[in-house]
Amino acid sequence: MRDKEIDYSDIAEVDDEMFAQGELVLPETKETITIRIDKDVLTWFRGHGKGYQTRINAVLRRYMTAQKNSPQ
Repeated sequence: MRDKEIDYSDIAEVDDEMFAQGELVLPETKETITIRIDKDVLTWFRGHGKGYQTRINAVLRRYMTAQKNSPQ
């Protein structure tokens, strides 16, 4: 499909008012650490390509959230 064939009619116009209502949201800072992970676990995460550290962080975050929400 060529650019001129794309239908943009359902996309809202961008105007100054939209930007005036915008909010700057900065990402959380991350801390650099050293961690020991089983070789096969690290190989598996790396095998899924670029961003494996981000995926490891996401898995740990989901675990942390589940633990916070479960009764002690």
